[in-house]
Amino acid sequence: MGAEIRVAVLTISTRSSRGEREDKSGPAICALVEKDLGVLSCYKVLPDRADEIAEELRRICDRGEADVVFTLGGTGLAPSDVTPEATAQVIEREVPGISETIRARSMEKTERAMLSRGNAGVCRRTLIINMPGSEKAVRESFAIVRPVINHAVELIRGEVKDCGRTNE
Repeated sequence: MGAEIRVAVLTISTRSSRGEREDKSGPAICALVEKDLGVLSCYKVLPDRADEIAEELRRICDRGEADVVFTLGGTGLAPSDVTPEATAQVIEREVPGISETIRARSMEKTERAMLSRGNAGVCRRTLIINMPGSEKAVRESFAIVRPVINHAVELIRGEVKDCGRTNE
């Protein structure tokens, strides 16, 4: 594989962005990234504001700061949950299998997973993945997507020439 994977983490929580609640999910996934995936290039806590989320996602993608962006939170049904809408404004190509798999596997643990509206897609050369906001859900979601991240990044970078399939 090519260069090391650079990862950005954006926690989406108005209360945490104001310092009213500690962000436990962000540091948890940052530790997982640094231990098992690559280099943490950015970690920020943003309020539940679609315009700010989309602006930060565009900034990261336009500057090529990360190969992967994990957003944490804002994927539910509350009126303030706008992360999927913000992500949809930015992505150029959807990758529905990622969010579908997170939901399907999470359903094995809790029926509430069917209420998650997270999505995933590619903007420029960056994969963006929405995850639920709880620390437990973030750890579980990371474990679900971790096996495909390296290959996804290779594909986006254009490093994979032959996927091993035949046209038979």
